[in-house]
Amino acid sequence: MKALIKKYGHIWTVGYIFIYIPWFLWLESRTVPYTSVVLELDEKIPFCEYFIIPYLLWFLYVPAVFIFLFFRSKTEYYRLCKYLFAGMTICLLICTVWPNGQTLRVDLAGHDNIFADIVRILYRADTNTNVFPSIHVFNSIGVHMALMRTQYLKKNSPVKWVSGILMVLIILSTMFLKQHSIVDVAGAIVLAIVLYGIGYLAEAAREHNAMKIALRDRG
Repeated sequence: MKALIKKYGHIWTVGYIFIYIPWFLWLESRTVPYTSVVLELDEKIPFCEYFIIPYLLWFLYVPAVFIFLFFRSKTEYYRLCKYLFAGMTICLLICTVWPNGQTLRVDLAGHDNIFADIVRILYRADTNTNVFPSIHVFNSIGVHMALMRTQYLKKNSPVKWVSGILMVLIILSTMFLKQHSIVDVAGAIVLAIVLYGIGYLAEAAREHNAMKIALRDRG
């Protein structure tokens, strides 16, 4: 048992869901005036129910990367947790202090297929508020970056290519399903870039400097 705790003790990070889920559900349940984040350009993006496929794959994609790193590298797993949890918390904070939403959802009359039926379920389950920045987009970028940087995949691994394509499709799906506006997507991309610089690149720089100092001391 002690060996298992020592090996998999980082499972404590799963406890973040007990912060995120109640907070998110509270935001979804409150009724307050919100600022629309819709642009004219959003209206020109056509609705396409078939994008529900990559949108739902997000719910497998993100956990799969977490599980992969959980068993492969505690260091990389912690790095991903810090990155995603920080970004998700920032998203919730923004929605808390600045209620926002979008009015892009379409009338699905005339869309009679299983994909449109799933979109109807999605619309009922998820409100059109608390959309900026898009957590769907932010997390997709975050897990893809983690796969790109992991030492456990080859440089040109097919997994990285599949991940990149899926990431792009998920980002597009948020707009083609009218779940998010261009502003939501742009906000998530900016947040992802900023946190990547603060987290991954800064940490890599510190590790590089520490290695240089160690080599210098040996010399």
